Formats: sequence, structure tokens, C-alpha cells
Amino acid sequence: MPDASPIRALKLRYQLEVLDASEVTKVYESALEVLRRVGIATSSERLLKLMADNGQEVDFETNRIRFSHEFVEEKIALAPRHLTLGARDPARDLDLDGKHAYLTTDGCAPEILDIDTGQRRSSTKADLGNLTRLSDALPEIGFTWRSVGAGDTPAEVRSLHEVEVQFNNTTKHVQSGSGTDPFNARGVVEMCRAVAGSAEALRERPLFSSNQCIISPLFWDEGPLDCFEIYAEAGLPISITSMALACATTPATVAGDVVLSIAEVLSGLVILQTMSPGARALCTAYPSTMNLRSGALNLAFGPDDTMAAMACVQVFRHLGLPCTSGMLGTGAKESNWQAGLQATLTAVKSALVPADLFSGAGGLYGSNVFSPVQLLLDCEIFDIVATWMDGYTFDDEHIGIDVIEKVGPASHFLTSHHTREHMRDLWSSKFMDAGSWEQWRAAGEPTPAVAAEAEARRILAEHQPVPLAEDVAAELSLIVASYERQALDTGAR
Repeated sequence: MPDASPIRALKLRYQLEVLDASEVTKVYESALEVLRRVGIATSSERLLKLMADNGQEVDFETNRIRFSHEFVEEKIALAPRHLTLGARDPARDLDLDGKHAYLTTDGCAPEILDIDTGQRRSSTKADLGNLTRLSDALPEIGFTWRSVGAGDTPAEVRSLHEVEVQFNNTTKHVQSGSGTDPFNARGVVEMCRAVAGSAEALRERPLFSSNQCIISPLFWDEGPLDCFEIYAEAGLPISITSMALACATTPATVAGDVVLSIAEVLSGLVILQTMSPGARALCTAYPSTMNLRSGALNLAFGPDDTMAAMACVQVFRHLGLPCTSGMLGTGAKESNWQAGLQATLTAVKSALVPADLFSGAGGLYGSNVFSPVQLLLDCEIFDIVATWMDGYTFDDEHIGIDVIEKVGPASHFLTSHHTREHMRDLWSSKFMDAGSWEQWRAAGEPTPAVAAEAEARRILAEHQPVPLAEDVAAELSLIVASYERQALDTGAR
């Protein structure tokens, strides 16, 4: 049976506060004011009626809902503060206990940087399977995201193809933005129940969690709202996601970006808890800034974006809500200095202001291109930060005064028994060059990406996750085929 690597968690040893107590209160109260004075708009008539029935201010002509402070706080209080994300292998379950955090890949890139040609191209279902299998082998990846889209499958049921290939290639928890309309969401739940063995088993240990995103600023489309009920009824956690963009969908300030991000996520949490009280949820904010020269996402992000992300996490932590934040993603087009700088910047901020879950490993070009090579380089950065957070021992044995006395001045510790005992405790890189200048020149001046590419190739050639039982794999295939026939032949969607 294939060896399942243990999950590398990031221990939450430190809690840097980037906002003081008054600022946290100000951000939270401002988000409540946004929801009271501005509210949200929606395409869902059902939601308008639901909120009117619950005593909220509803304008049926403009499709606007405004929430009272008391109602928001009442619904926030219903959200579970502790979650466990189940995995096909129970040893890989993730307990979101507030003491450990877990990493996943970047998500839903429409293109992949082909490991064989070095060129970017549209991604396929096979690519998603390979990247999921690669992630399954990496201990730094705690759960698997839909890293790329299955662009060669019918758009009407692409979500189902993506979930199917992920379940076939990992025993870790699967989280995905697949299934954002009720037709596909029902198919996803059907597949999840097949893998879990029953509806009850799935509810007990949810093997899948769903990302559902608000359209910033402050608009909830009908599809994701319908999915709220479908996933919540199945017991599956829902990651309520805001992707606010300063200057475009939020004010042109870090403070405005943070407040609107918080308001958008809380609006989704309030809606979910009104529809399904006690439903499992994650608060997920990816605040970013706009490139003022092009109007696109700022690929050269730095202090503003990272500060906004840290502030969002701190507010969610203040509310006791499980949350997700970005980590390691870059705007760079290749694994270069920019990629390393941005990945390290986000890794350090994530260690010091930690969420429960992090996403972003392997992404290039603002999440538009996925690179298996960058994935391994990002995992090394995560490992560095995780090693730092594991902590170091400062007892008599590790300080080694007796050894220092024995070796004495003008000597060395190379032959010391203490060195032999502890030298392998020191962290060692898999990919960075540690040889001499001459050795590096003789080897063709390789970059860390060369070593990472070789390791990615080795894993893809050797690693095979524990397969699904044949009857379960066949059932998933039948579910996908059935939904595809409905969508394409009868227009059931």
C-alpha cells in the first residue's frame, strides 16, 4: 500500500497584533455599519423573502437587504467555533483547534506551466489529477484544492469532473470552488456520500468543503446561495469568500479594503446561519489592491495587500471564527526573485498572524497559472516557517556547556559526539544551492527551480495514492456521466 506522508502543520506559537484593540473594534463596528446602512444586493427572491420574514429591512424593488446589528451578531453566534475537516484517510483529518494551521495549493488557475515544455497552456482534467497526486505526496500540503480547472470537460458539469479526479488522486481532505450552482452542488454531494459510504458518515466526517464567493462589492448571486443550503444540509463546511479589490470594489485604502472584506464575509455567514443554523463555515478573505496603471490585479503586491490580509485574520480571530487566508501566491510569471520575495513575505505574515487554513502554494501570475515547480519551492518556504514555529530547545543538553568546556579554545566540534547527535537537527534545503561557486558553474549554474523540477518529476513518476475502492470509483464515474447526460441532453441544469 502506498505510504501516506504525515501532514506538516504550522504551529501557532505567536499572535502578532497588527491592529490594537480599538482598531479591531473600529473595523468590526464599521463592518456592521456597512451591513446596516448599505446592506447587500441579491438576485435571489427567496433570500429577500427569508430576510423580510426575519425582520430585516428589505427593498424588493432594488433587491436590497439591510441587516440590523443585533441580527448580525445573533447569527454570528450560531456559527461553530471548532471544525474538523475529514479526509479519506482518517489519519489525515485536520482538526482546526486554533493551535495548528494547514496549507493548500493555489486554486482554479485556467492555465498550467507545463513541466515538459516549460510553456503555459490551458489546463485539463488529467493535469488536475496529476497536481492532486503531487499534492498528496507533499507533507506540507495539508488538504487539496482544485489547483487548475478541467478545461477539456463540458463546462456544464466541469465541477463534477474536477471533484471526481481529485477524490481519485488523494486521501487528503478536498476543498474546491467546484459546484457553485445547485445542479452541480447536488452532484458533488452525491459523490461525497459515495466516497464516505453514507450520508451519515459524510456528516460525521466531512471529506469535502466548498468555496462560495460573494461578488464584490456586496452582491450575492442566487447560485451560491442555493448551494449554501445543499452543502449545509449534507454537513459540509462552506468557505464564505470575499475577494475585494482596493480601488475597484472597495475604497482605495487598506482600512476600506479590510472593512468591506469583513462585511462581505459576515453577510454570507449571516445568510448561511439564517438558512441553516449551526452550519459549518469558514471565513475567507483575500483582500488585494488594483494596479493603478492597468486596472488589473496588482501583481507586484507588497505591504498593503499583506497588511489587509493580516488585519482580516485578526478580526476573525477576535470573533472566534475559523478562517482562511492567502499564503505564498505570487504575481511573478516564473520562479524568480519576485516569486521568492512575495512568497516569503506572505509566509512570514501568515506565521505571525495565523489563520486556520492557508491557500496559495504553486500559483504564478496572480493565480492565473499553476506551476508544479513553484509548488515544491513554495513548500520549502512553508517548511522553513513551520520549522521556525516548531521552536527550538534551550535546555542544558542543547546549550552544551560541558561540550564547549571539553573542546575548549582554538579547537573544533567536528569530531564531538554531541555534534554527531545533533547535526541532523539543523534544517537542510532540498532545492537551494549550497556548493562552491566553482561547483555551481561546473553544474551549469542551476537555479533552485532545476532541483524542484527534478523532484516534481520523481514524485509524479513514483507516487500513487491509496486508490478508491473499485466500486466507489465506478460509482463516481456513473454519477458524473448521469449528470452530464442530464445537462447536455435535457438541459436539466
